Amino acid sequence: MDVTEAPAQSLSAVISRSTISIMLEPSFRHIGTNIPRTGSAERALGTAAFSADLEMPSALTLLVLRSNRHHAQILEIDTSRAEKVPGCVRVFTARDIPGRNRLGIINKDQRLLADDKVRCVGDPVALIAAETPDAAERALAEIRVEYKDLPSVFDPEEALRPGAPEIHEDGNLLGSRFVLRGNPDEAFKHCEVVVEQVYTTGFVEHTYLEPDSGIAYVDEDGVLVIHASTQNPHYDQKDVADLLGIEEDKVRIIQSATGGGFGSKLDMNVQGFVGLAAFLLQRPARMVYTREEAFLATAKRHPLKIWFKSGATRDGRLLAVDVSIIGDTGAYASYGLAVVSRAAVHATGPYEVPNVRIESRFSYTNNPMAGAMRGFGVPQVALAHESQMDMLAERLGLSPFEIRLRNCYRIGSTTATGQELQASVGIGAALEAIGPHYHEAIAAKEEVKHKPYVRRGVGIGAMMYGIGNTGMRNPSSAQMKLDLNGNVSLFTGAADIGQGSSTVLLQIAAEELNIDPDDISLIVADTMLTTSAGATSASRQTYISGNAVLDAAKKLKDVILTQAATILKTDKAQLVLENGWVHSKTNVVDGVSFKRIAERAHKAGLPLNWQGYFDPDTTPLDPETGHGRPYSTYAFATHLVEVEVDTLTGEVRVLKVVAAHDVGKAINPRNVHGQIYSGVVMGIGFALMEEFFPGRTESMKDYHIPCAADVPQIMSIIIEDPEPTGPFGAKGVGEPALIPTAPAILNAIKDALGVRIYSLPANLERVMKACLVAQT
Repeated sequence: MDVTEAPAQSLSAVISRSTISIMLEPSFRHIGTNIPRTGSAERALGTAAFSADLEMPSALTLLVLRSNRHHAQILEIDTSRAEKVPGCVRVFTARDIPGRNRLGIINKDQRLLADDKVRCVGDPVALIAAETPDAAERALAEIRVEYKDLPSVFDPEEALRPGAPEIHEDGNLLGSRFVLRGNPDEAFKHCEVVVEQVYTTGFVEHTYLEPDSGIAYVDEDGVLVIHASTQNPHYDQKDVADLLGIEEDKVRIIQSATGGGFGSKLDMNVQGFVGLAAFLLQRPARMVYTREEAFLATAKRHPLKIWFKSGATRDGRLLAVDVSIIGDTGAYASYGLAVVSRAAVHATGPYEVPNVRIESRFSYTNNPMAGAMRGFGVPQVALAHESQMDMLAERLGLSPFEIRLRNCYRIGSTTATGQELQASVGIGAALEAIGPHYHEAIAAKEEVKHKPYVRRGVGIGAMMYGIGNTGMRNPSSAQMKLDLNGNVSLFTGAADIGQGSSTVLLQIAAEELNIDPDDISLIVADTMLTTSAGATSASRQTYISGNAVLDAAKKLKDVILTQAATILKTDKAQLVLENGWVHSKTNVVDGVSFKRIAERAHKAGLPLNWQGYFDPDTTPLDPETGHGRPYSTYAFATHLVEVEVDTLTGEVRVLKVVAAHDVGKAINPRNVHGQIYSGVVMGIGFALMEEFFPGRTESMKDYHIPCAADVPQIMSIIIEDPEPTGPFGAKGVGEPALIPTAPAILNAIKDALGVRIYSLPANLERVMKACLVAQT
């Protein structure tokens, strides 16, 4: 693995074709520095406490009996034999749930334990609580369930046809989103070239290294405490409280060290089971999914079928786009409604198109549940819009680089939803940054001597990604506290799942208060001690929670300066904070400590605990036209990929990736580079090998993800086009890092073979078929 961290490129330093602008950037002490990631030492030493590591005396072992039917009515659940197994403490079914047996992030259409029927293989039917794992296994084997099979449907288009088996009472349509701009039908008449194609993607498993796990107990105050591997502790708190029919303040969720999530740990997986058992039995209860159970019972990436029609003028300007998307959300909604909308909004990619019609529809089937997975539908639609751009370029005699540069968004561009982009539009800079590498790769491709059966290709993929939730309130809150000893604490509900949000939030707070991050105590993702920061999803924490932290830090800073001005008898505007002291700009000797300020404020009855809040400026999308302001800011990126294709075996080797990302401002550049590297590698898996087949893919023995030998040379380039509303100009990079890789790889395979693949993954079978076509 060869990785290169290119220095950040400010837009002020990017030379465009027509202008050179030079601006002085503000000087920062902690922003833009590579402080060590919070928790990295514990992980390196193996001392981090993941939820599967947590044990308590007398903790019960929990196991779930899951359905082996796709769609069936439950006639009877006989637990009598299981209850007689030595060591079995209790068998729970739906009738034992004291509150509301409904779960779900957006739609409450899931059951903790199935009541009337099961809707897919893997649905939970009964829960065993036992003294030992062996007793739990033996009891599980003794449960008898009588089913009446119901008709099933596995194709999302068929599920929407009249007479299809009904998965839920309100029908099989989960939701739809329409986007309309201009007059596409009329515009296509004036296009010099029109390209029309269908693209498909399959189910994808998250494959985080740490399976879902958790432990629960009731504390001395009667509060149900759950330690879990989760991306959204405050959402979990509400669902568990509803499930048990108790007040939210009687449930405490604490995020354990989390070994990856990628979206699947937004769903409540083990939390409801351990909470139910611990609450009803008043004993600690523990559950750890096996890898097979994680594959069977957790959410997948949505499979999409995308019909895409694009039209352009003779000079390569996009004039019209018409897109129809059909998605399979499986048996339950999870985050499906969010993916419905985001796929539609992002279907045109980072390009301005004056005439747009997009229809996105997702349906229920009896397949496994699909939910959030790094990108929320954008990786799938990026395959389509980036393939379309290459095909248009080929028909018009333009290079893939040139057609993207002509059509990419700029300041003043209008999106498909009618939103005018007013700032931080770094897609042009990202394209310019990979330009020299693209031209060098094209030239090198002709010079390299290959074996006659090895062909080399070069491909480009670009993307845009809206930061945060789509067209809805999306707030975060945080608290900053100064204690009587002058110590500063940061309280945030933002779950760090490996992306480094805790580190970034500390840097933001430290920058505003001009102290070292190590001098701030961090309390994170504990519903008793922190307020909600929203879910760790949609690449939102740096931008949204970062702003909430900055708001809290500003309020605390103002109190500190006000008190210091009184003590020092100096104009507040003349004071500065530095390392826990306040002094005059002109007199660094005479100052006052945070401790003295805290004591004085306390005596005066002034608060020393301040809450920050931020909710991005968005508007809902019009249901008829899709017009609105779905996101306050967008991330942009371009990836360049070089591949070699072995036409005898179908093997595709990714040789090099150059990834340029507009992140607004890199709070921690090393962290940003790390996100880009990981996104590239995950994108390689999405492009070439990862596909989950319901009923056939049972564990990692059946499912291939990239290993170290698959990691190519990666050059990461950070583009900094500051977002005015972001904390110190920052946006986000978590999901954008993944999105352009797969489209770039497929475009590179086409460049190598002269034959295009329209379905992901481009596995050995699909590549071999393309090779055979190329040889005819």
